[in-house]
Amino acid sequence: MRLHFLELTGFGPFVGTEKVDFDALGADGLFLLHGDTGAGKTTLLDAVAFALFGAVPGARAEAKRLRCDYADPDTHTEVTLELTVQHHRLRITRSPEYERPKRRGGGTTKQQAKASLTWVGAAPSGHRPEGVTRIDEVARVVERLLGMTKEQFFQVVLLPQGEFARFLRSSTEEREKLLEKLFGTEHFERVEQWFRDQRRELGRERDERQAASTVLLARFAQAAGIEPPERSDLPWLDGILTDAEQAAEKAAEAAAATAKRRVRAEDALLDGRDLQGRVKRVHRAVNGLAELAHQAAERIAWRDELAAAERAVPVVTATEQLMTLERRADDADAVVTDCAEKVAARGVEEADAALPTLREAVGKLREEAGGLAKLVAEAEHQRADKRRLSALVEREEAIRADLVQIERRLTSYPDQLVKAREALTAATTARAELVGLRARRSEIDAALGNQKALPAARKAVVGAEDAARAATDKHQAAREEVQRLRQLRLDGMAAELAAGLSDGDPCPVCGGHEHPHPASTPTGAATAADEQRAQTAEVAALRVREQAGIALTRARSAVDTLLERLTPWEGQDIAAAYAEADKAFVASNELASRYPTLERTLRNVERDHEALRNEHAKQEVEAGRLSAEGVELKSAILRRESIVDEARGEHTSVVERRQHVLDTVTAIDTLIEAHAKALTAHDRVREQRDALADQVSVAGFLELAEALAAARTEPIIDKLRSRLVEATEAEQQHRATLSDPDLFGIEADLDVDLAPLLEAATAARESAENAVAVARETSMRLEQLAGLGALLQKAWAELAPIEAEFAELDALTDVVNGRGQNSTKMSLRSYVLAARLEEVATAASQRLRKMTQGRYSFEHSDQAGARGTRGGLGLDVLDDYSGMTRPAKTLSGGESFVASLALALGLADVVAAESGGGALLDTLFVDEGFGTLDAGTLDEVMAILDELRDGGRVVGIVSHVDELRQRIPTRVKVLKGRGGSTLRLSV
Repeated sequence: MRLHFLELTGFGPFVGTEKVDFDALGADGLFLLHGDTGAGKTTLLDAVAFALFGAVPGARAEAKRLRCDYADPDTHTEVTLELTVQHHRLRITRSPEYERPKRRGGGTTKQQAKASLTWVGAAPSGHRPEGVTRIDEVARVVERLLGMTKEQFFQVVLLPQGEFARFLRSSTEEREKLLEKLFGTEHFERVEQWFRDQRRELGRERDERQAASTVLLARFAQAAGIEPPERSDLPWLDGILTDAEQAAEKAAEAAAATAKRRVRAEDALLDGRDLQGRVKRVHRAVNGLAELAHQAAERIAWRDELAAAERAVPVVTATEQLMTLERRADDADAVVTDCAEKVAARGVEEADAALPTLREAVGKLREEAGGLAKLVAEAEHQRADKRRLSALVEREEAIRADLVQIERRLTSYPDQLVKAREALTAATTARAELVGLRARRSEIDAALGNQKALPAARKAVVGAEDAARAATDKHQAAREEVQRLRQLRLDGMAAELAAGLSDGDPCPVCGGHEHPHPASTPTGAATAADEQRAQTAEVAALRVREQAGIALTRARSAVDTLLERLTPWEGQDIAAAYAEADKAFVASNELASRYPTLERTLRNVERDHEALRNEHAKQEVEAGRLSAEGVELKSAILRRESIVDEARGEHTSVVERRQHVLDTVTAIDTLIEAHAKALTAHDRVREQRDALADQVSVAGFLELAEALAAARTEPIIDKLRSRLVEATEAEQQHRATLSDPDLFGIEADLDVDLAPLLEAATAARESAENAVAVARETSMRLEQLAGLGALLQKAWAELAPIEAEFAELDALTDVVNGRGQNSTKMSLRSYVLAARLEEVATAASQRLRKMTQGRYSFEHSDQAGARGTRGGLGLDVLDDYSGMTRPAKTLSGGESFVASLALALGLADVVAAESGGGALLDTLFVDEGFGTLDAGTLDEVMAILDELRDGGRVVGIVSHVDELRQRIPTRVKVLKGRGGSTLRLSV
């Protein structure tokens, strides 16, 4: 990788545009970047890093403040870097993200980051010729071409000695972090993680299976009734199962024996209970017959009482019927009295009269009700007409009130119509003027843009004139150089011809074959090659001059064009004119945009006005109709009023009077009917008294009182009849029991003792049940143990290979991760890094020996650290003077710088080789640290840097040491000022 050109604008402390020509600086292979503290020396290195990777090294990347605080708001922050990588020249342009003031209004807006990569010449195979413009694509192309990440680049191209000094003194963990970034050992870290993950997964499976086996073992031991042993195996399992089988067999035999004894005891108990039952039956039969014989006289009295009660039943029934009829007759008399009082209350004088008189009065009332029925319709019609007249009056008053409101609203519409028409006319005018106003604003805006562009165009003319003058001067100098070299060549032409003479060949001037005094080459003579190179340079300078002339013509043409466009606006305030035109356009545009709304508003007002006028006319017609209809209806009501009043009489209405007559008719009809029912009820009472006397005689009683005394209620009769039937049936049952052959020879007072038999049967049953329970328990335990034993054997068989595999994987994982049997305590990643560090130490030792006159060299150590900490990344210094190895921390300040520089250069060599040749580092930067060196050591360091230069590399030294300015003629000075920093190149 070789840098050619760097240009930065508004970046870091550089307020303007600064350019660095690395080709010019690298002509001698070594240049110095110096300046005051804080001037911005490191910012140039940051600019290179930002152009390549879009980031800067170290803590400065965290601040994210790459834009110059002094830069003009219109200045665009940008970095352009031109370089060659893998024989391909490319140009990278980047802009960071930053906040800038808004072009219109207050506040700020975010300027987005941008990046572009273009090829200078042919694009590499597989890349687009036009380059790339996406930030992520630029990053991928750069990283692929360089063959290193930004962390590697920051370490091996921008050599920060302070960090390498810390690297010398750092612990194993800190060195490991840096080396991981440089050598990309993520793959080996993933291998370590893969082993840990595999061990964790297999360990989880092993733990799960062990837990399952432990649970099965606990269940098996619980089923066997023992505690789980510390160590269990198949012989222990088989022994437990054998003991369970023997216990189950013994329990089954004991259960069968106790079952037989139980059957015999229960059979003896059943025989004793049967004998006891037959004795109880004989005893009940004998006692029952004795009791029936004692009740014989009482049963005869029950039969006589039952016979008399049965004969008195018809008499009692007839008596109850007579009493019911007498109550009905009394009720009918009470109804007659109540109806007569109601008729008298309605003003009828004949209420106590006989039935013929009542019938005559009812007939007259019916005739009166018939006459009133004809006048009811007239009265109802009269009431309906009055209600209708009231509604007509209310409706007419409401319409008259609505007409007043409508007339009041109609008075406001003329003004509304005038305003709506005026607004629509203004909007129409605005629409017509809008095109002209827009064109006027665009014209002024273009003039304003031309006015703003004029200063930049004039500045471009000045720059183009300077460039043209410089190109002319350079071309003139090149022509003079050609002429000078040509003259020198002519002056030394004799020597040039003499150089081509050979003995025996003719002279091209005189033709002689002898050349006794050939001309010698004068001092400073020019050759044909020198003249050819000068001519080539003169042609190149001529092309540059022509291009500069073209650029100047274009710049002047641009200024002339702008001035020509601004001629009509001479002496005018274009910005004020634009503001006025913009204001007029905005106002007209706003008014024109309201045209559809104003048009709809006018149509709505006109429509509402017409609708209100129609409504007014319609309501006036309706009010006139209602008034005429009310006058006609009022006349009809007055004509009907006298007829209705005469028919109403003392009542409030004809309907009420007619209803009163009808109610009176109904009351008299009810009284007549009540009289008829009372006469019928008294006739039935007389007939029932005669039937009761006949029933007493037929039943065989002398008088009614005797029959009523013999009468019994139905429950008593049923009870007497039931007693007699039960006694007869009991006697028959007892005699049948005593005649049963099964009870022959059994005495009623025989005593049967069941207690011994019951006790023997209970004891036999309990013994049998306990034996069965024990047999069932042992059988279930045997079945459970057999199932759990099979599961446990299977679990042990599956667990054994997993435990063996886990033990092997666990040991290997510990070794890979620097633990266990790993004596060096180095992980796989650390082992790889240790090999890389050993390469770095070897390469750095070559540099360090030369810088220290062979005194110091690096020694890599892979020994484990103290107290078992990880090793493999130890780095010490071998002192050849003493032959002892000493820690890097014991080096002095100058020695530390030399060692750090040697280590940085060695690391750069190794990383470059590691990148596969993609990053052949032709440009290196060494940042600070030279102030700690004495003169001799500084000479040795400069010798090493000269060796790098001799190898074709360009080395840039960043330092403010005065002695280096004397040693290195090619310099870039960073000048610090209050308004920002600038660059000055000395080549």
